[in-house]
Amino acid sequence: MYKTTRRLSQKAEQQYTLHACLAYEDKSEMSTMKESDLINTTCPTIEEARKEMANLLEAREPNYSLPQPLYNDPHMFRVDMEEIFQKEWLFVGMTSEIPTKGDYFTVEIGQNPVLVVRDDEGNVQAFHNTCRHRGSKVCLEHRGKVANLICPYHKWAYDLKGNLLFAGTEMGDAFDMKKHGLKKAHTKVGGGFIFICLAKEAPQGDDFDEYLKTMDEYMEPYDVENTKLAVESNMYEKANWKLVIENNRECYHCHGGNHPELLNTLQEWDDTNDPRAPQAFLDQYARQSAEWEAEGIPHERRDFGHHRNRIVRMPLLEGKKVMTLDGEHGCKKMLGRIKNPYLGSMRILHLPNSWNHMQSDHFIVFRVLPISAQESIVTTKWFVHKDAVEGVDYDVERLRLVWDATNDQDRVLGEDNQSGINSLAYEPGPYSESFEFGVINFLDWYSTTVQENLKKK
Repeated sequence: MYKTTRRLSQKAEQQYTLHACLAYEDKSEMSTMKESDLINTTCPTIEEARKEMANLLEAREPNYSLPQPLYNDPHMFRVDMEEIFQKEWLFVGMTSEIPTKGDYFTVEIGQNPVLVVRDDEGNVQAFHNTCRHRGSKVCLEHRGKVANLICPYHKWAYDLKGNLLFAGTEMGDAFDMKKHGLKKAHTKVGGGFIFICLAKEAPQGDDFDEYLKTMDEYMEPYDVENTKLAVESNMYEKANWKLVIENNRECYHCHGGNHPELLNTLQEWDDTNDPRAPQAFLDQYARQSAEWEAEGIPHERRDFGHHRNRIVRMPLLEGKKVMTLDGEHGCKKMLGRIKNPYLGSMRILHLPNSWNHMQSDHFIVFRVLPISAQESIVTTKWFVHKDAVEGVDYDVERLRLVWDATNDQDRVLGEDNQSGINSLAYEPGPYSESFEFGVINFLDWYSTTVQENLKKK
C-alpha cells in the first residue's frame, strides 16, 4: 500500500491516479475492507438505507457528531455518493493545468471517470470519460494533450467539444453521429478553479454563481492562467470522507504535537472574526489589511450557500511570508501582480471536497474524493509562476515539506478516528462551539443537503 512516506519521483507522482492508489492495495487489506463492509451494513437494501439515513439526520443531536452508520455503512456511503457527489458541485482542478487547446486531465468520482479538457475556443469542457460505443474509457492517462479524443478500443473519435467525428465504416447508413457524442458534465469556472456536477440538472439557488464571481475578484491578483502545476501528491486514507473534512474544519487538534511543521507559520484562528483570537492578532490583521487595501488585494471574509463556500485572507504568524518550514518564500517569482510578500494565506473552502491556501509566491489546492465507506483519497497540488524554473526558482521538496508532513499527520488522526467510530462503544459526541464551529457548519450543510436531495426523488 502506498503511503505518503513512500515518495515517488516527481514525474511519476504527477501521473499518479486513483487507480494507481488502489493498485498498491494488497489483497489482504482489500479483503479486510470487504469484511468491514459486511460487518457495518445496517440496512439490507439501499432503499431502506435511504429511509434510515433520512431518519438519522432528522433526529440527530445538534452540535454532535453523526450516528455511526453515517461514517461506516456501505449502503449509506452509496447514498452519500448519489446525493452529494453525483448531484453537487465538486472541485476537480485548476484551469492552469490545461493551459492550451487539447490539454486534459482525468479524475474519478466514485465509479464515474471524468475527462476535463481545454477546447478549440479556450473553454473548459468536462465529459464522462466513457465512449458512446461500448463504454470504454476514452483517455487512459492522468494527463495529456490531444488533437481529438480517440477511444483506444475501437478508435471512435470525438472533437474537443465532445461531438462524434468518426465511428468506423461499419455502423450502417441509419447510424446518427449527432446522437452519440460524449456525455457532458456541467462545468463552471471561477478564479481559475474548475467545478463539475454530474447531475442531469445542476443545483440552483445556492449562491454558487455569486461565489464564482467573487472568486474571480479575489483570485485576480494571482493571475492563475499564468501559473503552472509544480508538483502533485495523492494520499490514500482509511477513513470516511466526512472525517477527512471534519478534521480540516478545526484546529482544536493542531496542538499537542500533531502539527509542528504547520504551526511554524499558521495561526490557528478560523477567520479574522474568530472570538478566540487575542488582541495581538487583531492588531496584526488591522495593520496588514491596511497594506492589502492599499495594494488592491481583496481580503474581507465572504460566505456563500449556508457555510458551503467561504473566502477569507488570514495573516500568518508575525514575520512569516508563506507556509514553508521557515516561513520564507518557496518560490523566488511572485504570482501575478503581487508585490507584498506578506499576504498571509487566503483560505478558500468549498464543500463537500476542497480547501485551499493562496499565498504570495505559490498556492496549494486540496481535493478530497471518496473511495468507499472507510476510504478516501486526498490530492494536493502546488502551483507556482509559469516562468519559475525548478531547481533555480523553487525546490519541490522544500515547497511541499510542510503539507506532506501535515497531510500524513492528518491521515493518522483520521484513520484512528475511523477505527474508534467502528467500535461498539461509539456514540455521537459533542463538538466545542468555540473550537469546532467549522465542523458544526459542515455537518449542518451536509445534513440539510442530503435531506433536501432525498426529498427530490
